[in-house]
Amino acid sequence: MLNQKSLWLLYTSIIGLLAMPCSAAETSAGEKLATNCSGCHGAQGTSGSADFPNLAGQQTAYLIAQLKAFKEGRRKNSIMNAQAASLSQSEMEQLAAFFNSQQPQSAGGEPALLKQGSALVSQCMGCHGAALKGNHHIPRLAGQQPDYLIKQLTAFKKGDRKGGPMSAVAAQFSEAEIQAIAAYLGSL
Repeated sequence: MLNQKSLWLLYTSIIGLLAMPCSAAETSAGEKLATNCSGCHGAQGTSGSADFPNLAGQQTAYLIAQLKAFKEGRRKNSIMNAQAASLSQSEMEQLAAFFNSQQPQSAGGEPALLKQGSALVSQCMGCHGAALKGNHHIPRLAGQQPDYLIKQLTAFKKGDRKGGPMSAVAAQFSEAEIQAIAAYLGSL
């Protein structure tokens, strides 16, 4: 019998295998579709608001998996559920290709928290990569909006958001440690 971590790895591996390499045509088509996303996520996927994640440079397979989760209602957000509801598989792939092709930028982070956050992120590197830029089906954290990361880590900690081992990982951090981690990740 598979445990939760094994199931998560199997699931994300399958999603990764389904993600096809992106063509210039997919990226171009995705850019047109992304106009619907720009109000929250920015024209090139760099959000101007800490309420919304940066999508620029995000992993293609991860973006597709999240759009599917919103479309199927496994992930709850009234705006995203509505936006994803009418997307076809091809359109999800085009959007993901476009956002993946965009140059990510640092969102910044509270300077006083960076040293503490730097010391805490080493365990994140096992899944999210040594530079925290993601790993195919695991999301990019580098440069992400700190307040968005705080919100997501807190949701994992409370069990409001599900996702493989993240609930267990987030549960071990205090609120202050979550803030330091988010500040460091945002500064990258």
